[in-house]
Amino acid sequence: MDVIFLQNFRIKAMIGLYPWEKKIAQLIELNLEIALPTRSASVSDNIKDTLDYSLIADRIKHTLSDKHFMLLEALAEHIAQLILIEFKSPQVKVSVAKLGIIQGIEKLGVSIVREFDSSQHRNR
Repeated sequence: MDVIFLQNFRIKAMIGLYPWEKKIAQLIELNLEIALPTRSASVSDNIKDTLDYSLIADRIKHTLSDKHFMLLEALAEHIAQLILIEFKSPQVKVSVAKLGIIQGIEKLGVSIVREFDSSQHRNR
């Protein structure tokens, strides 16, 4: 399986349970491993045969600019589903971390792996 990755993608997001977290965007770090739908790009050397990671990054920035998530798990799931459905990836690993929230801990977060399930998305 061919995979593209985006590492240390830092972006502001509205995330958290506490009242202050509902008012102030926090810096989070995303790490993504996105399975490519085919291996064609390695032979064709053509952008049309792969996923454009700049489009993925822009789409994530856009979706996080207008949503608030209570939990990192929900934010990770949202990004995973976006990549699986909109970009037709067969599998994605999403790691999301808050930075410097607890003294002595540089990052805290969650990592999920999801696969595209065509039975859940037939009528979309």
